[in-house]
Amino acid sequence: MGICGPPRQRWGPVVRVLVLQAAWALGGGQVRYSVPEEAKAGTVVGRLAQDLGLAAGEPEARGLRLVAQGRQASVEVSGASGALVVSSRLDREELCGKSAPCALRLEVLVERPLRVFHVELEVTDINDNAPVFPAARKNLSIAELSTVPGSRFPLEGASDADIGANAQLSYTLSPSEHFSLHLQRSEEYRESLFLVLTKPLDRERVPVHGLVLTASDGGRPSLTGTMELVISVLDANDNVPQFTQSVYKVQLPESAAEGTLVALVNATDPDVGSNGKMTFTASNTFPPKGLNLFILNPKSGEIRLKGALDFEDVRSYEIQIEATDKGTPPLSGHCKVVVEVLDVNDNAPEVWVTSLSVPVPEDAAVGTVVALLSVSDRDSGANGRVRCAVWPAAPFGLVATFAGSYSLVLREALDRERVSEYEVEVRAEDGGAPPLRASRGVRVPVSDVNDNAPSFAQAVYTVLARENNAAGAELARLWARDPDEAGNGRVSYSVAEGGGGGAAAGGGWRPASSYVSVDAESGRLWALQPLDYEELQVLQFEVRAVDAGEPPLCGNATVQLFVVDENDNAPALLPPAGGGPGPGAAGEAASGPGSGALWAWAAWGAPAGQVVAKIRAVDADSGYNAWLRYELWEPRGKGPFRVGLYSGEVSTARVLEEADGPRQRLVIVVRDHGEPARSATATLSVSLVEGAEAALAAVGSSSSSSSGAGLRPAAGAEGSAAAVTNVWLVVAICAVSSLFLLAVVLYGASRWAPRAAVLSGPGPATLVCASEVGSWSYSQRQSRSLCVAEGAGKSDLMVFSPNFPPPPPGPAAKETQPEPPALLDTTRFLKASSSLALNASREGASTSSPVGNLF
Repeated sequence: MGICGPPRQRWGPVVRVLVLQAAWALGGGQVRYSVPEEAKAGTVVGRLAQDLGLAAGEPEARGLRLVAQGRQASVEVSGASGALVVSSRLDREELCGKSAPCALRLEVLVERPLRVFHVELEVTDINDNAPVFPAARKNLSIAELSTVPGSRFPLEGASDADIGANAQLSYTLSPSEHFSLHLQRSEEYRESLFLVLTKPLDRERVPVHGLVLTASDGGRPSLTGTMELVISVLDANDNVPQFTQSVYKVQLPESAAEGTLVALVNATDPDVGSNGKMTFTASNTFPPKGLNLFILNPKSGEIRLKGALDFEDVRSYEIQIEATDKGTPPLSGHCKVVVEVLDVNDNAPEVWVTSLSVPVPEDAAVGTVVALLSVSDRDSGANGRVRCAVWPAAPFGLVATFAGSYSLVLREALDRERVSEYEVEVRAEDGGAPPLRASRGVRVPVSDVNDNAPSFAQAVYTVLARENNAAGAELARLWARDPDEAGNGRVSYSVAEGGGGGAAAGGGWRPASSYVSVDAESGRLWALQPLDYEELQVLQFEVRAVDAGEPPLCGNATVQLFVVDENDNAPALLPPAGGGPGPGAAGEAASGPGSGALWAWAAWGAPAGQVVAKIRAVDADSGYNAWLRYELWEPRGKGPFRVGLYSGEVSTARVLEEADGPRQRLVIVVRDHGEPARSATATLSVSLVEGAEAALAAVGSSSSSSSGAGLRPAAGAEGSAAAVTNVWLVVAICAVSSLFLLAVVLYGASRWAPRAAVLSGPGPATLVCASEVGSWSYSQRQSRSLCVAEGAGKSDLMVFSPNFPPPPPGPAAKETQPEPPALLDTTRFLKASSSLALNASREGASTSSPVGNLF
């Protein structure tokens, strides 16, 4: 008894058939191949790349590969040629069991671009399995005499793991005059084999019969298996038990609980006594694992379930039941119980991710395939029909590509700055009642694209910086937000454009980069040099923020840097303007801006309030720092003169007398309102003379004012003046008349002349004008105001800060009340000029009032 191995076969005709099948499958939209089992490793199953329409060299370049589902396939794709070859042993019986045909579903993936093809590989059967009996030996007991010819004894047939013709078995019995074989075939049930008694037995002649039962399959060449039959001849118990049914059919759901009654078999024996008492046994079960699933009560014939059924594993069981009496020898009757297992929805769907392309760029187009999924359910019928959906419903969706295969595609545009990662859940539900569900989570990160430009928190930044700040001092910190990540969100800063200019800088324009710099990483704005308000008041420039993306994106912000004035300039005395609005006049400046020596004349008998001189000063600062006040430092106490607190006009405090002496020395201090205050000192020498000498000094001063030489009164001038009084009176009258006519002409010209222009341009202002309430200097890069006439009276033009400080307390503060005009008023300037002429004419009309000259 042995098993013959299959001879070598030529595969030429088979390959041609396979090629024809593959061509037919391609025409139908699916690639199909066929390969015999036990083919050697390396056997070419088919030219997969060529059948898929790929040119030479494309399979490897485009990443042609197999996607395994569940168990490992025994075939692979050759990377170089793109051919489908056998990679390991193909055993059809291991892969498919008794199922026919044995078709393996393969998924072929092409990654660039991403496509999936479905290939069906049929593994054909070869006759590589010989028939096998359940046991190598079977013992039978047959009673003599009582066993009549024609009696049948069931035998356990052989099984063959092959299918088709290779599994079609035929049986032969070794030659015997007493026994023959009877094979009962049925389309509905498995074939039944019987040993038939053809001739009565005689135990005394042949007590034991030994036969050989041979099973042959239908393969070419045929394979065989044998079983030894040992038949013992017993004495008379000539009635065998008879079952009420030869076949019991039972349907049992796979969810049946342990202990469930499967069937109740019943048999009768007409014998009496021990020959009629029966016991039931299960002689054979197919498949063999059924022996552990069912339990048979030997007395009652009840068959109960003692294990769990699984429709997906075994769909039906056949149990051979034998009823044996207790006669001598015992006789047996047989029946078959067929248990059909009914499917129950006990298997949830299964979801596999076969391919995943992540991360997904945020600018990916709608319809981009993100993942390939495979869904299956081991149940059958409605219980195995699966519906799939994706949650959340946006921005991804499912597209069915084949039965049980889906593509996870992009349905909406992505924005990484809004959602940087998605947790997508693919949900599957079968059609059972109740339905079973399964899910598979897919993490889809979104990669960044440089689609956001840096953005400043403010479009315009206003920065205040005090002048004389240290070089390198931090002025402000700028920050721009870029929601992108990594290099796309890394921002660098730079000064883009802008600048300023001023008189101290030569009146030219200078770029902002010469004043300030910005740190490229932190956005810290710092000064390159100390700032000077008198040179630069406002610096406007742009700061640019650029990210490191490709291409880079940028954003801009405007910075307005206002320089805050510090009191770093002391008041400076100005030279005389060539004439004054009173009977006295200031003399020539004798020193620099810090201090000065001035001369003036006053006539004895001059009334209180007579202006004898005017101190003129300027401060290069602005605002409070440039608001000047004048104080009489010497002589202290009740002297004959006083000075206007804000106008700088020196006037008589009372009527001048001869007791006041021929000369008065006045020390006047000019202070600003800064913190701390800065000051300058002017020394004014006032000579007290007769009225005629004062008029003569005024005439001489007007004739020699261009050279700057003043008249010096000598001792004993009182006698000379008396001798020539009449002459000088005539001269004074002529001079006053001339001045009156000149004043009338100037007044008419001022009525018809256009307004003085207000010039605008870069650099600090140089306007210095005096008034009743003080002297101011207005300096700003955007506007410059110029006085268009030399010398100003009490109503000279002023420029005030909007925050005008209150005048200090004291008697001088009551003289004038400051009014801060917002714009330069040229009309007021012309009125001041005309006022100067009118005052001169009024004073010239009186021959008794003294006249002073300004040197």
